[in-house]
Amino acid sequence: MEALRGARELATWLASEGHDVRLPESDAEAAGLQILAHPPSGFHNGLDLMVSLGGDGSILHAVHIVSDYGIPILGVNYGELAYLAEIEPRDVREAIRCWLDGDCRTQSRMRLSVHIEQPGTLEILPDMLPASSVARNSVGLAALNEVAVEKVDRGRSISLRLKINGRPFHGYRADGIVVSSPTGSTAYSLSLKGPVLAPELESLLVTPVATHSLFDRSLVLPPTYKVCIEVREERAAAVALDGRLLGSVHPGGFVECSASPHPARLVTFENRVFHDILREKFGLSDVG
Repeated sequence: MEALRGARELATWLASEGHDVRLPESDAEAAGLQILAHPPSGFHNGLDLMVSLGGDGSILHAVHIVSDYGIPILGVNYGELAYLAEIEPRDVREAIRCWLDGDCRTQSRMRLSVHIEQPGTLEILPDMLPASSVARNSVGLAALNEVAVEKVDRGRSISLRLKINGRPFHGYRADGIVVSSPTGSTAYSLSLKGPVLAPELESLLVTPVATHSLFDRSLVLPPTYKVCIEVREERAAAVALDGRLLGSVHPGGFVECSASPHPARLVTFENRVFHDILREKFGLSDVG
């Protein structure tokens, strides 16, 4: 795999230049660099830069690891659409030299603060949480793109109630509800025909999934708002953050979203114009 080969080459070069290089344990094993493996505890301590090699999914993984600590992320594009990755593999060494010289800047991207709670024990998968956090009835997390609350059974919709700032807004019989950040408006929300938002904005984008309701529009809300999705009646709902399944929330539980106080910081070297990126990625033309 090209990204793994690139990781090995980059790690070897950085170490030869005298830099302290560390990799998450699973990534170190995949790249055959176990000597550079670092446990999750304290991974961020003394870390100056996180380099992500892959597509946007790899950057989402990097955000999950370091963005609570304000560490900038440099995205190296080994993917396809790659809205988030800043540079191509051939330019990675020069990009790191520029970063070391201070010849770049960082762009802040709003993240979602996500609080999940239910009366009984949450059924949360341990790969997203420390083991000590699994057997609890509430947990706080963060997402760069979106949180999705969706049906578990393919043939059965679920009953959800949407509350905004603590006040009931609407009850949905639907396949789910997705709450996105502006960055996430080009991810899952886009496939639901939600609006595309410039990533510099700060807002909450709420979009129902295949709802049995005449009101099926997206809502764009200020970042100061809190959005709560309550799971109602007899069926549990699956919860996923940034495309990764967390587990299930049963009736009586809820998922609450707001703007996180800890944005993601992405390294950038030039003024990338968002609508130019859309034009390129989607092959748009000015010919009607």
